[in-house]
Amino acid sequence: MRSSRTKSEILERLAAERARLQATIASIEPGAMVVPGVVGEWSVKDVLAHLADWEAHMLVWLAAGRDGVEVTGPEEGLTWSGMAAFNRRIHAAHRDQALADVLAYFRGEHERFMDMVQAMPEREMMARGLYSFTGREALYDWLVRYAEHDAWGTRRLGEWLAERGVGLAQA
Repeated sequence: MRSSRTKSEILERLAAERARLQATIASIEPGAMVVPGVVGEWSVKDVLAHLADWEAHMLVWLAAGRDGVEVTGPEEGLTWSGMAAFNRRIHAAHRDQALADVLAYFRGEHERFMDMVQAMPEREMMARGLYSFTGREALYDWLVRYAEHDAWGTRRLGEWLAERGVGLAQA
């Protein structure tokens, strides 16, 4: 089924995927959130930091694009083909942070991200190739990937919980 490609549609999809992710997170006891092995060596905390950092970077890329700055990679010294290195940098930047700090970062960056999406004019969202970092795509296409990123997080956390049967909060 093809998406209608409207601002309201992507806002709904982003909200729905985050709500599913939040529901999964709510089922995990805090002590289990720092156990490695959810995605490779990553813990739940690491997955959440990863998702938050990607949202934080989108704000930086968009601000640069709006200022006419060409964004040639996710961070200084990296190209868009260097996603594995970028993800390693994200992990290294957050791995030693306290769980409470990562959870606050996760909530705060998502709020900022959603504020950005809400404030974005639909014309800007739909214009293909408007900014260097989107290539020939529209920002809308990138926002779809952010919704898919949350879905990936939900799926990976759910699989980890199912495999291990650990960390489920007691009702």
